[in-house]
Amino acid sequence: MSFDVPDNLYYLESHEWIDPDTGRVGISDFAQDELGDVVFVELPGVGDELDADSEFGVVESIKAVSDIYAPVSGEVTDVNETLEDEPELVNDDPFGDGWLVELDFDDADLDDLLTAEEYRDQIA
Repeated sequence: MSFDVPDNLYYLESHEWIDPDTGRVGISDFAQDELGDVVFVELPGVGDELDADSEFGVVESIKAVSDIYAPVSGEVTDVNETLEDEPELVNDDPFGDGWLVELDFDDADLDDLLTAEEYRDQIA
């Protein structure tokens, strides 16, 4: 089985991604597939400060409850409130409408993350 791994994103080993242009954060196609149908998402509020590699939310599926980790440190500037009513967007469009939060972050933090190629190797 192959999974979508967009080249323009950076990844954590724990399967979260960040778009360096927008600061949007989500979970990968691989992660949403492993979780199964997502039924609930708990996210921080706008203005909250996140630390890299620290838990900032929870994704609950029919199979498991999983913590979500921040790929970089930064301030939450937006939260995908649509997920409160439509958590299945995490499964349907993990790199689009299923995004979780947007962060204001320092680009230097991206150096600690996996490139798309490195992430593909991890999930192979």
